[in-house]
Amino acid sequence: MAIVCCIDYRLDPFRLADFERYAEQWAEAIPGAGGDLIGYFMPHEGANYVGMALIGFDSLAAYEVYRTRLKATAAGKANFDFARDNHFILKERRTFLRPVPSTYLTGKA
Repeated sequence: MAIVCCIDYRLDPFRLADFERYAEQWAEAIPGAGGDLIGYFMPHEGANYVGMALIGFDSLAAYEVYRTRLKATAAGKANFDFARDNHFILKERRTFLRPVPSTYLTGKA
């Protein structure tokens, strides 16, 4: 994995169960479209409106192919519609990062 797409979500704190459902729905769709799903993360302590997702890719070109595939799948369309119709995501921002190899967690818990 050469890059990680970090999606920073601002959520409606009264609709966190909807965000959790949304995140769970991506568990199969993202890998099926070519992304390496590292995980979705919910608020726990501190701010009650921040969520994150981390998805790995070999390159920005691979990310672009993934986005096209994801939007074309039935599961992808349904989940995007679910988010649009339920308004639990107030804002989202994507940042592309690269891991620092000596610090990257590789299967250690």
